[in-house]
Amino acid sequence: MKHGLVLEGGGMRGLFTEGFLNVLMEHGLVFDGMIGVSAGALFGCGYKSHQPQRGLKCNIRFIGDKEYMSFRSLLKTGNLSSPEYAYHTVPTELEPIDTETFEKDFMEFYVVCTDIEKGIPVYKKITKCDYEGLEWIRATASMPLVSTPIELDGKKLLDGGMTDSVPLRYFQSIGYEKNIVILTQPHGYRKKASLLNNIFRLTNRKYPKIAEVMINRHNMYNSEMEYIESEAKKGNTFVVYPDETLNIGRIEQNAEKMRHVYELGRQKAEQLLPQIIKFLE
Repeated sequence: MKHGLVLEGGGMRGLFTEGFLNVLMEHGLVFDGMIGVSAGALFGCGYKSHQPQRGLKCNIRFIGDKEYMSFRSLLKTGNLSSPEYAYHTVPTELEPIDTETFEKDFMEFYVVCTDIEKGIPVYKKITKCDYEGLEWIRATASMPLVSTPIELDGKKLLDGGMTDSVPLRYFQSIGYEKNIVILTQPHGYRKKASLLNNIFRLTNRKYPKIAEVMINRHNMYNSEMEYIESEAKKGNTFVVYPDETLNIGRIEQNAEKMRHVYELGRQKAEQLLPQIIKFLE
């Protein structure tokens, strides 16, 4: 029986996920595979490379760095985070990912992106943190309106959260029978229709499918929450929620808030650890 981790995105809410994962790492818990969406992939990457707190350290270190994340970068490159600096210079030179450990670790690692021409999710297994692998990770985290499309495998890609926010169904379909799903919104949360629907229509005339999926994204997300809760009742899925809404922005620049959300994740993991061990057994 294959055990998996399914990680929701949510910008800096992903620090909750990283804190949670770091406790699992410290206790030697291993999984056959992990799938992350957007920030879930960014912060989950350190689990496979065995680098606790790497995401936290990165985001605190580069607060105020206009190439890492800024509206100046958005005006200059069309991306809130500079594609080359944030997704290649940082993880290979300044705060390097342990690529050797990443590649040797047996856990499979998948990311979810969105094909913006077809409006469908694209699932990609990442085996190396080379240039192409990092581009797939950039693609899953490239939010609409503040990112330019990334071309990979003949597809134009953006944030996977637009079409499959919490890919439990997909992971089950490829053989992961028991899964821990880490969410970054509290239990009972449901998404509402976006107030930006008209903007999506205006800014995506070239890619009408993207406007369509963004306008209906709340329905997709809420349907996934219903499915996850039903799977939890069957006993094959263990769902982790923060106890309350995480008080942190998607592009938060306050170091104390970052540390606080990370610690909330750690505390939740310590609280649930006995149940998780029993679930995995």
